[in-house]
Amino acid sequence: MESTSVVNAGEALFRPVRTGNAFEETVERLLQAIRLGVVGAGERLPSERELAERLGVSRVTLREAIRALADAGYVESRRGRYGGTFVNESLPAPPERSPSGKVDAVSLEDALSLRYVLETGAAEMAAARSLSPADRQHLTGTLAEAASAELDDYRRKDSRLHLAIAEVTASGSLTTAMADARTRVNQLLDRIPLLPPNLEHSNAQHEAIVDAILAGDAPAARRAMAEHIEGTASLLRAFLS
Repeated sequence: MESTSVVNAGEALFRPVRTGNAFEETVERLLQAIRLGVVGAGERLPSERELAERLGVSRVTLREAIRALADAGYVESRRGRYGGTFVNESLPAPPERSPSGKVDAVSLEDALSLRYVLETGAAEMAAARSLSPADRQHLTGTLAEAASAELDDYRRKDSRLHLAIAEVTASGSLTTAMADARTRVNQLLDRIPLLPPNLEHSNAQHEAIVDAILAGDAPAARRAMAEHIEGTASLLRAFLS
C-alpha cells in the first residue's frame, strides 16, 4: 500500500463535542488525551483558541473544563510569554477499588472483545502499509518510552504506544475508536495491581509487535498483538470476574 500521512491522535480526540453536554464532553476529551498520554506529563495543551475551535465549544465552556481539571489535579495554568495550560508531572491516583473488585462480566467481555477486534486489526493494517521514516520513528520512539517508563507512569506510556500503532494506519476513524476503547480498558486496568513480571512480559510483546509491523509482516503483527492482549484479558478476568 502507498504511504499517506500519519494520523495524529490529538486530532482524533479533539473532535467536536455534542452541544447537549458540551462541558461534560469537553472534560472527557481533555482527560482522555491526558490519561492516554497524547499530551504527556509536563507538556502544554493546544492553545485555548485552537482547542475551542477543534472541540466546537465556546471559550467560556473550555475555560470551565480546564478549571475543573486543574481543581482535580490534572493540569495547571501558567501565565506569561511561555504560558498556557500544562499537564502536571504527576497525575491523581485512580479511584480506589471496591472491596470486592468485581465488575459486571458482560461489560468486561464486551470491552475485551472490542479491544481485540480493534487492536489486532490495527496492528495488521499498520504492518500492511508502506511506512514513512516518520511513521517508523514514531513507533520506535513510543516503544522505547513504554519500555523505560516508571511504574507510576507505565499505563500512560503503554497507552501511547498502542495509540501510535493506530496512528500509523492513517485512519482517523480507527484512531478515534482505539482511543475510546483504550480509555474503557484503562478504567478496568486501574482496578487491578501493576505486576512487574507482567510488565516485563508486556514490554517483550510490545517489541515483537513493533518488529513485525516494521518488517511489514501483517499476519505476524496480528498474532503478536492477539497474544499480547489475550494476556491482559486473562489478568482482568482473574482479578475482576
